[in-house]
Amino acid sequence: MVENSLQGKYFSITDPSNINTVIYQVNKTEKEFAKNAPKYTVERLEYAEEFVGEKKKKTFFIENPAPEGNPLVILSFAKEKVIVNMGFLDYDVVRISKKPMPMRFQTLYNEEETDFKDFAYTPNMQRPISIIDPETGEEVKPILYFDEEANEVKGKCKLKPYKKYFAFEIRENKK
Repeated sequence: MVENSLQGKYFSITDPSNINTVIYQVNKTEKEFAKNAPKYTVERLEYAEEFVGEKKKKTFFIENPAPEGNPLVILSFAKEKVIVNMGFLDYDVVRISKKPMPMRFQTLYNEEETDFKDFAYTPNMQRPISIIDPETGEEVKPILYFDEEANEVKGKCKLKPYKKYFAFEIRENKK
């Protein structure tokens, strides 16, 4: 059930104690920014958490829901695995998709400290990729810099040695 408020919408899920769910909203890049920017970006939803017995109830919030709905990526982290679901916030309900969205994801691991890839940002500072520590569910915050040759803001993530990370990116389906 999705609740309305003056600023947006919110909905809740309940995780067992050994699962940590995070949710991202998929945004299509605005036309005025689209020329040299990624077509889609991801934005992590803020949430409040409370314990209900052994379980964790998380209430996620979408500040400015789109009238046509909001695509969601739902990631549930358990020990040694990630369950990936696509969802859609439709007016007053969250629907879980049966049709997958084109998404690339991988596990990152290195035995030395390393930087992970340059990725472009949109002019309003949105990015198409997210790297997550699967043990905590927290994002690895990128280090931003200005690439003068490309004339754009880019980011790199610093990854610790001997640690696994989960990375995903929303891509345009070329079909």
